[in-house]
Amino acid sequence: MNLFELIKDAFGPLMDGDKKPLHVGEVMNLWFYLHGTEQTLRYDQHAYNLAQDPELKEKIVDIIENVHRPMIKELTQFFKDEGIPLPDVGAEKVVGEFKALPEGARMNDEEIANLIAYNLVVGITSATRGITESVRSDVGYLFAKYHMMKITFSLTFKTLMQEKGWLRVPPYYITGKE
Repeated sequence: MNLFELIKDAFGPLMDGDKKPLHVGEVMNLWFYLHGTEQTLRYDQHAYNLAQDPELKEKIVDIIENVHRPMIKELTQFFKDEGIPLPDVGAEKVVGEFKALPEGARMNDEEIANLIAYNLVVGITSATRGITESVRSDVGYLFAKYHMMKITFSLTFKTLMQEKGWLRVPPYYITGKE
């Protein structure tokens, strides 16, 4: 079962016909989602430059190329089509080697992985909000798709974090009951 096709099929019949103007909540959610994704892409690019673990670097390339860049491209076009001003974001970061930075001045692989995980949670939560607050079906579809893209990536990323011992788990709650 392809979840993206399932989502598209669910929203498809609702997306035909004339579209009403976007309401202010939809524009705000879309704008913040694009801005957040652009900023997260910059963090991912920094993380790639600092990461030492080859598997982590591979996952960073995956999230950049298969999650964040496609979202940015699609949202940017949607904004242009709808006449929404684009957020002002800085330039993308260059690929480089930053091993010369002192150990305490750069993030280690565990810190990088946990920042990526945190940003995934924020992206999933923001997409959920966008789904629930959208009136237009095409907007709901975009957020549902982005929600699934981040969840799909998160599943394999969590496995990597567990294998490497990077996943931080809150203390277990033990009540003393048998």
